[in-house]
Amino acid sequence: MIRAGRQHLVRTLADLAAQQGVGIDHYTRLKPYEAPGFPEPISSQGSRIRLYDGEQIDAYLLGKPIPPLPETDDDGDLLDRRECAALIGVAPDSWKTYKRDPALTKARVEAGGVEHWPRHAVRAFQAGRPGRDAPKPGRPKSTGDQVPRDQVHGLVAELLDADPTISAATVTERLGVHRNTGQDALTRLRADRIADHIAAHPTLTPTEAAAQLGYPAGQVRRATARAETVLRARHIAPYLTDVAAALHRAGWTTEQAAPDVQFPGDDRVVAALVLDDDQAPAPALVWDERYGWRTAASRRHPITKGAVPPSEGGGVRYLTGGITPPPGDVVTALTTC
Repeated sequence: MIRAGRQHLVRTLADLAAQQGVGIDHYTRLKPYEAPGFPEPISSQGSRIRLYDGEQIDAYLLGKPIPPLPETDDDGDLLDRRECAALIGVAPDSWKTYKRDPALTKARVEAGGVEHWPRHAVRAFQAGRPGRDAPKPGRPKSTGDQVPRDQVHGLVAELLDADPTISAATVTERLGVHRNTGQDALTRLRADRIADHIAAHPTLTPTEAAAQLGYPAGQVRRATARAETVLRARHIAPYLTDVAAALHRAGWTTEQAAPDVQFPGDDRVVAALVLDDDQAPAPALVWDERYGWRTAASRRHPITKGAVPPSEGGGVRYLTGGITPPPGDVVTALTTC
């Protein structure tokens, strides 16, 4: 963590390399930071970016005693995502959801290219987190979910962190949400974590990854199927991003926004790109991993419901060129009748 009042002293490996007058590649090959007595990183263990306290580094390089950092926690301490998750007792992945809370978004600061949050902001979030004391009897009949939809994912993630075998019925009881809401959140979370585990261990099958994560075999059929879809979506993401960039260069999108990727039925990847310029040849463009690109007649709802693709006509036209034509070919196809 970055102790209170010391953000201005934060240095990255690139900063240390520049201080020594060498390039970062040369510096990381030599690894002087692994020498005995070198100051410990102030970033949490496992962080991709190492951060150091500049005062300690300067003292070390001058051969002086390394000054100790404050040992007492302060409300002004800056915590990275792992430290924030540890403070409120959840897994680091859960913080990806929690950090979208408006209060935490406002409190976020960046140091050394790494997101941090003040300790006081994390404590305040924990104290006021909805659903922590949700009614135990479950969701009353004929009522809506007792937790706002945008907070369900994070709360279910916390329950899954504590018990990998948790069922949708238990989620319903603990949070006061509809069983379908709890089941959907569990499926999505388990699928994402199965996909993450496979990314780290590529030889595993989804079923094997689920077992290693402690998920009961009888509860994860949908999650393993969705995990395979999530992995395909991650594989195709760079291509979709390139197409989005090409459409932006063509002047048909005001911003180079990332495609909106969805998983209808949990078993296929579909992505939509809204063409918000008045001169665009279509309101939106949809990519389906089964059929490739097509135009859509609606900017608001470009992806139609159901497994059957829409027929051509009424603003819908399937573009030629296969499933993944080059981005430039997609632009050309849109202007070719």
